[in-house]
Amino acid sequence: MVDAVVTVFLEKLLNALEEEGRVLFDFREQFERLRDELRLMQSFLKDAERLKRKNETLRTVMIGLRELIYEAEDILADCKVQSEGSQDISGWYAVCFYPTNLPFKYQTGKRLREINEKITRIKQNIPSFLGVPILSQAEIADSRNLPVDRWSSSVFDHSQVVGIEGDTRKVKNWLLEAKDGILAIGVVGMGGVGKTTLAQVVFNDREMEARFERRMWVSVTGTPNEKRILRSMLRNLGDMNVGDDCGELLRKINQYLLGKRFLLVMDDVGENTNTWWRKISDGLPKGNGSSIIITTRTKEVATMMGVEEERTHRPKVLSKDDSWLLFRNVAFAANGGICTSSELENIGREIVHKCGGLPLAIKAAGGMMLYQQPYYHDWKRIADHFRDELAEEDGSVMASLELSYEELPSHLKSCFLCLSLYPEDCEITKEQLIHWWIAEGFVPLRRGRLSTEAGEDCFSGLTNRCLIEVVEKSYTGAIQTCKIHDMVRDLVIKKAEDDAFSGPTTASCRHLGIEGDIDRKYDMPNQKLRALLSTIKTGEVNKVASSNAKKFCDCRYLRVLDISKTIFDKSLTGLLDHIGFLQHLTYLSLSNTHPLTEVPPALEELRNLQVLDLSYCQNLKMLPSYVTTFEKLTVLDVSHCGSLRYLPKGLGSLSNLQILLGFKPAKSNQLEGCRIAELRSLTKLRRLGLQLTQGDEIGDNDDNVLVGLRGLQFLVISCFDSHGDDLIPKLDKLSPPQQLHELSLRFYPGKMNPGWLNPFSLPILRYLSISSGNLTNMSQRFWGDGDNTWKIEGLMLESLSDLGMEWSMVQQVMPRLRIVNVSWCPDLDSFPIEDVGFRGGVWKKGERPS
Repeated sequence: MVDAVVTVFLEKLLNALEEEGRVLFDFREQFERLRDELRLMQSFLKDAERLKRKNETLRTVMIGLRELIYEAEDILADCKVQSEGSQDISGWYAVCFYPTNLPFKYQTGKRLREINEKITRIKQNIPSFLGVPILSQAEIADSRNLPVDRWSSSVFDHSQVVGIEGDTRKVKNWLLEAKDGILAIGVVGMGGVGKTTLAQVVFNDREMEARFERRMWVSVTGTPNEKRILRSMLRNLGDMNVGDDCGELLRKINQYLLGKRFLLVMDDVGENTNTWWRKISDGLPKGNGSSIIITTRTKEVATMMGVEEERTHRPKVLSKDDSWLLFRNVAFAANGGICTSSELENIGREIVHKCGGLPLAIKAAGGMMLYQQPYYHDWKRIADHFRDELAEEDGSVMASLELSYEELPSHLKSCFLCLSLYPEDCEITKEQLIHWWIAEGFVPLRRGRLSTEAGEDCFSGLTNRCLIEVVEKSYTGAIQTCKIHDMVRDLVIKKAEDDAFSGPTTASCRHLGIEGDIDRKYDMPNQKLRALLSTIKTGEVNKVASSNAKKFCDCRYLRVLDISKTIFDKSLTGLLDHIGFLQHLTYLSLSNTHPLTEVPPALEELRNLQVLDLSYCQNLKMLPSYVTTFEKLTVLDVSHCGSLRYLPKGLGSLSNLQILLGFKPAKSNQLEGCRIAELRSLTKLRRLGLQLTQGDEIGDNDDNVLVGLRGLQFLVISCFDSHGDDLIPKLDKLSPPQQLHELSLRFYPGKMNPGWLNPFSLPILRYLSISSGNLTNMSQRFWGDGDNTWKIEGLMLESLSDLGMEWSMVQQVMPRLRIVNVSWCPDLDSFPIEDVGFRGGVWKKGERPS
């Protein structure tokens, strides 16, 4: 992925060169030469990437170029750190004249000259492999002016399926007929044929929800792990047990299921099933029409797990018409799935034919074409490349995925390879991915976009191309967690290992995932390592010995350190007291680590931090004042820190903050704490989470603070554990900005809604969530008038036991409403179970959605 490495480096270098020489000083000439050479090479790097698989010499050359770029990027980072450190001594020119930096200056200059000479030679040789000339400087566009993706958000429904109605009815009929014992159903077929999709449709079917009292979905992908499978089953039953005794785990499962009719899906089961499956199946209660669905690629596995031939379903590939329908739903999603060009339809049908009716291949091809300009020659080029890939790959799915990867913009290749760190069938949080991409500079900051918004664009770029599967969404439709298909994972691991992005060994890879116990297999230090992240599955924890944790700090070029969901055997001190050595660190996550009671002084050295995540650290009482000196900080998350007293005074100086979650304002007598008034200067803020407990946390002059945050799009106000009647009138005056897009009000203590919660004050609000609290009814202004109604499209009401509200009134005042999610609100009147035209869940009073 040399084109991706070059693109990321050029973005950083061009930004550094704009700093008037303050950072680079007299290395500027060498860096400018490097910039010019790389710009000249960009025109043919993508072709070189595609052809290196067929030419071993070219592959070797590209590997050498990649390593040179990585080294140049490390040198650039060192220059920045040296420059920033020297400012405290005698100004920026100390980089050159301060005695202790003279060896650095000499070695850096020498190494940059060597890198430039090698890159010049590579530039002269690569065109001969490709048969294309080097373009002149005048023909090279500024890389920052390259076009961005056409679609920066989801443009089609990822849950849509095509052509499996008959298959679904067949499997459902089998399930409805089950009576004695446990019915075993097998869904058997090749990779990418849609086995998991079929099982998901049946699993989530409302008729199946009503029939089965307990439902469990377990992804067995890869080498089966009995303990992990049992834990997953328990999590489906609402038990987060992380015990190690398989017998005890199975006994718990039996207790939950005893006397209940249950449905268990064992998805993507591979070989070596006999021993572990016999133990689990013997421990499950029998009868009541309970059933098991097994998806697998081999009939032998299904037979071994008790599936009889008459209960084995083999999904067929999609028909010609269904294949075209699925393709155009994706490729022409921006036009409602309609193709208006006969030329493009002919080429599209040619591509679809090559996909062989396999849904995964069709969706990947469609996602790729969604981002192509609607021009004949662009589409024909893709069709021709597909033919070439089919000649090399074993099957249309891998050919489609391979081509999808090659057609990715350079920055998205880096983002995509990050997925290689996660274990099989792992649910990945969108936030972790985006924070990682921002911290490593994978997100291109063009056209003045904020980094968090650009990160969302990158995520949408991968989901729209069907390279990421959606797992969980919020009621608004925003994706929260995702995963990748096992065949996509095979591809991304292969690419990542080829490019030393990540891999099975820790000695040379640049990105490493932490999963389970940290032991000797994590060979530290690795001076090439850029990112070390917790990739543990949901409901599990990492266990790290403090002696091993200290080794993390020896990886001096580490940019990303995420040790969330980790338990340390003694304390975090061994790691955190030395973390100041990681001068290049831009993303630090200590979320949900144990035991973390305070943030040590050593973190003060991390002046390059852009993302700091301390969420779910329940014993954390104070945030040190030096956090207010992290000028580059864009994300600060201290949400769900129950013991946190307040945030430090001076937080308003962090002018680059875009996301601030868990903000606990100081009371008037807490002089070292930050008051709400300081938020006034955070003009780049897009997401804000406020934690309020009493009225003294809101000053008399704070009324217009939030109103002035004109860029704010998402606001959470939580009054959990609030006390005192003075909070309600104070909060009533804390008006959000009129431009607010989404509002979440949690544990509101008042009987009547805040006065500003009305369509006059929030004229463009799209999503409203109210959960828990004492609300009994809504004010007259909430209901607007004939000329002023809500623009709300999504409404969630949860655990509001005293709230009375009529459905007819809601329909009248919210004419654009299309998503309604209601649970545990027994006094709501006439809310429908279903309503034609609504997407998402709609439930009548008192019912809890699944």
